[in-house]
Amino acid sequence: MTVPATAPPPTGLPADRPRPTSLADVFVSFTVLALQGFGGVLPVVQREMVERKRWLTQEEFIEDWAVAQIMPGPNVVNLAMMIGARWYGLAGAMCALAGLLAVPLVVVLVLVAVHARFADNPAVAGALRGMAAVSAGLIAAAGLKLSTALTKNAMPLAWCAGIAATGFVLLAWVRVPLVWVLPPLGGLGCLLAWRRLRP
Repeated sequence: MTVPATAPPPTGLPADRPRPTSLADVFVSFTVLALQGFGGVLPVVQREMVERKRWLTQEEFIEDWAVAQIMPGPNVVNLAMMIGARWYGLAGAMCALAGLLAVPLVVVLVLVAVHARFADNPAVAGALRGMAAVSAGLIAAAGLKLSTALTKNAMPLAWCAGIAATGFVLLAWVRVPLVWVLPPLGGLGCLLAWRRLRP
């Protein structure tokens, strides 16, 4: 099967919508994205795909991220494959996956070897603790950016905030496993949205 050199817009999207120009563009974009993702890739994916390249709107990103969360496997890998498949089908999904994993795998292997040698160094331990704090800040910032899309949600903002707060309490404070939190809260959100959208 021949893959087109340029990606046609998915059905229902305008022809002038920003999109990857080729499979190589998909691969390189996700490689660059992955190499920026120290401590967590979510904020980087949101910035690159929504704000910089504009391959997705904020609402599309949130919808795809929600689907990626409930699928088995790493969330970011699922999301990358969904974005690649959106433009180039299976070939796009595989290029996105390769871009996300290939070069970072080499970097990780090198860092593991370096860490094994210098793990007992107090300066290295302190640097790792500092990176953990930065990672938490990046994830919080991404969450705040994504929350702006809730104003266009089918459910009232108060309902969205209530579900989000309940999930945070159950996961962070009560320490309930995600598998017991996501189905009931996600199902509740789907049901409430369906009732609001029902004609």
